[in-house]
Amino acid sequence: MPQAKLRLTIPEEVWLGRLTRDHPEETVRILAALSDADAGVGLAELTGEDPDGLLQEMRDVAEVTSLEVLKRADGEALVQFETTMPLLLLPARDSGVPLEMPFEIRDGTAVLEVTAPTDRLSELGSQLEAFGISYSVDYVQERLGDEQLLTERQRRLVLAAVEQGYYDTPRRVTLTGLAETLDIAKSTASETLHRAEGKIIKQFAAELSEPSRDGDEG
Repeated sequence: MPQAKLRLTIPEEVWLGRLTRDHPEETVRILAALSDADAGVGLAELTGEDPDGLLQEMRDVAEVTSLEVLKRADGEALVQFETTMPLLLLPARDSGVPLEMPFEIRDGTAVLEVTAPTDRLSELGSQLEAFGISYSVDYVQERLGDEQLLTERQRRLVLAAVEQGYYDTPRRVTLTGLAETLDIAKSTASETLHRAEGKIIKQFAAELSEPSRDGDEG
């Protein structure tokens, strides 16, 4: 099944586009989101030099009807918000293409990956245009075989972790150190590694079980 990586330019009149352009040094990472006909709910991680400034402006946005800070640390904040303008979710919903979480928004641009049949990817493009969202395609590839077990982000992080000695005994780099070398938040590194490790372990376990079943039958 085709997998595509897209870069979406959020219109200036949409609050997420406007705020992230006003704070180009900050990154909004959408961890989870859902929407209905009238509103949307999102769980987001804000990282950068001044997440407090971005938080304050989010509170003042008319389209943001609720904002709760769940966690606060130096350079990052975890928030849950409700909005009457979940623009990025609408084209995905109307085309039947699920957005893969997490995805990032920075300086008015959202970068995300989607996996869907070719006809639905085409419909997604049509829906994006209908909602006034311009986009570019980084790549479209077939998601087949072991090479596509992990997302591009997960592959990069796992390879970096191996190269820097995160899995050595004793470890040659901590999770904090690994995150710093890749210029990502520690919580981002932890979550991404956890998901990647889960996929790798399940794949490994599935491969182990096949010879075992063959042996039992013999």
